[in-house]
Amino acid sequence: MKTIITNSLIHSYTYKEYRDLVAQYALEGKTSGNIQTPDYINYTKLNEARMHRLDKTLQITEQTGDFLAQLNGDFLWIVIAETWCGDAAQVTPVIHKMAEASTHIELRIVLRDEQEELMNLFLTNGTKSIPKLIIIDKNTFEVIADFGPRPAGAKQLIVDYKAAHGVVDETAKIELQKWYLNNKGVEIQNEIIALLENATAKV
Repeated sequence: MKTIITNSLIHSYTYKEYRDLVAQYALEGKTSGNIQTPDYINYTKLNEARMHRLDKTLQITEQTGDFLAQLNGDFLWIVIAETWCGDAAQVTPVIHKMAEASTHIELRIVLRDEQEELMNLFLTNGTKSIPKLIIIDKNTFEVIADFGPRPAGAKQLIVDYKAAHGVVDETAKIELQKWYLNNKGVEIQNEIIALLENATAKV
């Protein structure tokens, strides 16, 4: 696992580099990943707008800021994403704001389809669902926790919608984006902090 993680970092992005990539692809009518379709290109354009808004407006909570300011140890956070992924567009800016709040966190982003070996280590029910946050202790290079692809409330929304309608269609995706908009990243923060609390308590 350590070798796979190390190799993935060779082709990783800083948050700014990833944002530049999303913006560039949106401008050029492109998308990342193996699936090159008009829908996925359009999703990348939508995600550029979403991430641009979140970068400007999103704020972490006071509780999150206090916890991260007192964080002990040094951590590497790796996010597996793609420019077309709607969940990644909502979750990754929150993770970025959290990483910015601590000098003990280094954030890197990798593309799922470029890092298949890494993705296969962190499947969700056997699927390559993204985004996925991998939290690594820098001192030991051990994976201490992972998060994703969605916080519990967003996950439940999709489960309920599929139970009622049998499919996850465009309406479901719109409802999911509304959930993220209304929640303002709070549940994502709370779940990641809970993971960190649990992991660091075991050290």
